[in-house]
Order: sequence, then C-alpha cells, then structure tokens
Amino acid sequence: MLTAADYRPPHWLRNRHVQSILSSSPLRVRRGQHLLENMRALTTEHIVDGGDGVRLQGLHSVVPGSAPRRLALLLHGWEGSVNSSYMRLTTAHLLAKGFNVFRLNFRDHGNTHHLNEALFHSNRIDEVVHAAREVSNRFATQPMVVAGYSLGGNFALRVALRAPGTGLQLAHAAAVCPVLDPAKTMTVMEEGVGFYNWYFARKWRGSLLRKRKLFPQQHDYDDRMLKQGLRDLTRWLAEQHTDFDTLDAYFNGYNIADQRMAGLTVPASILTSEDDPVIPVADFRSWQLPEHVHLEIARWGGHCGFLQNAKLDGFAEWWVADRLSTAVAGASAR
Repeated sequence: MLTAADYRPPHWLRNRHVQSILSSSPLRVRRGQHLLENMRALTTEHIVDGGDGVRLQGLHSVVPGSAPRRLALLLHGWEGSVNSSYMRLTTAHLLAKGFNVFRLNFRDHGNTHHLNEALFHSNRIDEVVHAAREVSNRFATQPMVVAGYSLGGNFALRVALRAPGTGLQLAHAAAVCPVLDPAKTMTVMEEGVGFYNWYFARKWRGSLLRKRKLFPQQHDYDDRMLKQGLRDLTRWLAEQHTDFDTLDAYFNGYNIADQRMAGLTVPASILTSEDDPVIPVADFRSWQLPEHVHLEIARWGGHCGFLQNAKLDGFAEWWVADRLSTAVAGASAR
C-alpha cells in the first residue's frame, strides 16, 4: 500500500509553488484524456437531482465488457471541474483498479452555470449529499467510495460525515489537501505569494460574469463590484447569497478543523503536504480524528501537486486509487 513516505520527487520538483502551479498543466489534462482513451473507457454525461429542484451534472465512466464493479464518486476543487487534470487521471487509475467512476460537477462548475439560477457557495453540502445518494442509487451495486481534492476533499469528508444519517452507504472516503479552516486559508493566500489569490479571483470573476449573462434579472451585480478582492467578493457572496449574516459565520459553516470530524464513522484516508502554500500544515497536526481515519503528511507536494517526474505523473492520483482499492478489498474480505 502506498504511503506518503513513498513520495520522493526529484530535487528540481521539490519547490511547493512549482508543484502547485504545474499540477493543472494542460500536459496533465491531455495525459489523463489519453489514458482514458487508451483503456477504451466509455464515459456518459448525466444530470442528477440535488434536491429542491437543483440539477447537477456529472460523467459516469466504465470499461465496457467488465463485470459489475464498485463505484467511486470523485469531487473536484473550487473552480475546477470533472475535466480537471487530477479528475481525469484519478478516473483512469481507478478504472484500472477495478472501479466504475462518477465525476460530479459542483453547481456553476464545468460549464453548468445554466442548470441552476442561484450561485454556488461552499456551504451547499445538502445538494451534494442528495446528488451522491442519487448517483449511488443509479449506478452502485455495493456501498460506494468517495474522494476529493482541495475543496472537493472538504466536501468528500462532509459527505462521509453526513452519510449515516441520510441513508448513503459509503465504504471509504479519501481526501487530498482538503480545505480545513477556510478563514485561515483566505489569510494565507492574502499574505503569501499573490499568484493564488489572483488565480482564484480571476476564475471566480469569470464564473460570476457567465452567471450574470445567463440570469440578468436575478444577478444584476455590476463590474465595479466584481473588481473587489477575493475577501470582499466572498463577504458579498456570504451576506447577499447565503443564509449567513457574516463572512466569519460563512467560513465556519464549512470549517472541518479541530474536533469537527471527531464524529466521522466512515473510514477515511487523507493525504496532505508539509509545504502546502495555501493550507497550513499546523491545522492538520492539531486535527482531532477518530482511529479509523488515517492522515498522512508528505514532506513535499505543494497544494494538490505531488508531481513525480518530467511527465508530471501525479503521486496523489495513484495514492487515491491505491488507498480506495485497498479499503474495499479489506471490506470485502471481512
């Protein structure tokens, strides 16, 4: 079984910013697509019910002619999509390990802005849990597994936390560099290298512009408002488009740090790095987790990078597939 200690990138790849930035390289996107094509994966698009009229879109991938397989649900990071490099690569590795895979787009991600009028925000956990249940009912023949990256890792762990109370059967959850305390992450991005703040603000503004064009009566915010910094934009979102009165209350709504995961009953595996430039490793070291949740901290990797060589192969994608495969094999044996 792969562990964080197995990840030892070459010296030229040990810079955390190089890792984080190259992780979303177009080369990795194409590599993931080529892997799926070479294994002749059949991928179909589906609209799933998120409850209360919410519609979410996703991709279901199988290897034609194979026997019924365990289903894995994958969740992407903020402003990523089902076609992000790590989503395609993880799908290919999971298919090779004997899974079928469903990649779910969050609301307003992956060109799905037209499906729902209201804006995405990080506390929309109910619709993701509802969609996970429908995905399981449609495609799973056994308790499924769930995995996510960054904000998707945060969502995956919250889905697992809520699963027993909603009738969702999960065998295991995996998360790579999950966002723990979003307030701290915001501060780190503001005080650190400006690239991350600029990158996410640019992508989010593009998403908000697309939403305004689709629903001008509902979303009449002007360009001047969109030019605000990431913190002020998030405060506007929290106060105007959520049930929270303040930015702090909004951040606390999806905070999973400290003791908030202590009641998790679904077995889980978590991978992060000491040098993550946006999520402080100290928060992971003080995290209170039950015995059946295993946290691994790699020396290098940046934020969801974990690149291994000049081909930009990712250790994290292998780790997720290996960890979920080992978990379900153990569950089947028991």
